[in-house]
This record gives sequence, structure tokens and C-alpha cells, in this order.
Amino acid sequence: MTKVISIHSFRGGTGKSNTSSNLAGQLAAAGNRVAVVDTDIQSPGIHVLFGFSDDLDNTLNDYLWGKIPIAQAAHDVTERISRSTTVAEGGALYLIPSSMKSGDIARVLREGYDVGTLNDGFRDLARDLQLDYLLIDTHPGLNEETLLSITISDILLLLMRPDRQDFQGTAVTVDVARKLGVPELFLIINKVPSNIDSVDLREQMTQIYGAEVAAILPLAEEVVQNASEGLFSLTSPDHPWSEQIRQAAARVSQQ
Repeated sequence: MTKVISIHSFRGGTGKSNTSSNLAGQLAAAGNRVAVVDTDIQSPGIHVLFGFSDDLDNTLNDYLWGKIPIAQAAHDVTERISRSTTVAEGGALYLIPSSMKSGDIARVLREGYDVGTLNDGFRDLARDLQLDYLLIDTHPGLNEETLLSITISDILLLLMRPDRQDFQGTAVTVDVARKLGVPELFLIINKVPSNIDSVDLREQMTQIYGAEVAAILPLAEEVVQNASEGLFSLTSPDHPWSEQIRQAAARVSQQ
């Protein structure tokens, strides 16, 4: 049975795609069959972390517009992550990117797409690739596509920064997720300055939202400098940021 994990944030700029890709990499390295889907179709970018250029073909857009089956949009990136870490036997990682071509983005903004087709694609992908985990990198905010992803998820990871705007937006999202009956909900707090007590922050967030904090990711210059040069948790496994990513991956694996 494929476990569906949505990674979501109320606002953009939280580091959602970087977190999603690193979680996927950790799960695959542990020996799982994993796919990560970039459903942020209006502003995609996760493909860059895997070394793809912006003009790549066979994307989620092509599937949504009926040009290809979704499995054909799944790019096997297992070999790419194996350059940075040892992938346990049976482990595999697939990326289903959204198109960065300006014409494709304009078409999505103009015409939209059928959310039901997207849901069918998730199911077909899980079956065709025999996935253990399907990670959905969502579009920030709350819209029809996001609500679909939340509804079909076994686990929802809410990414937030330690600031007032994120606190308020996350509260709304938590409330919506609970009304939709998401089985498991975890918080990941990103870009946490070194002068904030992480133990105190964890206790506050748990109390405010009634949800477990799966990871507290420090604000790290090294992660920022890494930018789009691969998966930081694999290339720099001893860094505190990477340790927190592994903790999050281990936590979702227990569910």
C-alpha cells in the first residue's frame, strides 16, 4: 500500500520544495520506492535540485493535458542521488516535474486543469511504479488542488517559519486539514534562527496547534549557499539541518 504524504505551506518561500526533495531522498536511500510530484504548477522549481534544466520534456503538464500517461512523466533520479549517498537495496526515487516553459505556465494560468485527472494520476503512479511513498509538493495557500492533496493524504506535513504571519496561516490550514479528516498531521519548522530555543519552540508549537513537531530546521547559511546544487541532507549528512531531515523521514516512516 502506497503511503501518500503531502508537504504544504500556507505561504511561499518556506523552503517547501527543498524539504520535500530531501525527505524523498532520505526515504529512497533507506530502501523505499519513492516518487515526488511537483504540483506547484504555477511556479515549479523542484526539478532544479535534481540537476534538470528548465526546458525538460515529459512533465506533469503533459499528463494533465492528455499527451502522455503519468508514468512517462516520472524521471528516474535514483542514480543522481546515489552519487551522494548509498541507496539501500530496492530503493528508487522518481521525480514528476511540472513544466518551466513559459507557454505551459501561461496555459495553466489561463485554462487551469482537471483536478480529477490529477487524482487519477496519483493512483496510477502509485500502481505503475509500485511505490512505497508518494510525496506531493503542493502549491502554497489553500485552493482546489491543495484541498485534493490534503484529502487523499495519509500524512500532511505543514512547513512553517517562526513568524507571526506563518503562525496565523498555519492555524487556518491545520483547522481545514482536521475538518477534512487527515489521519496524521505533523509540523516542520524551517529557517529557525540560532537564538531561538528549539525545545521551547517545539513545546509552544505543539501546544498551539495540537500537532507533533517532526523537525526543527535551523536557519543555515550552508543550506542557502547550496541553493540548487543537489540534496543537502545527502551531500552534507553531518550537518544539523540534515539530521533534522532524517528525523522527519524516520517519523513519517513509523506511521
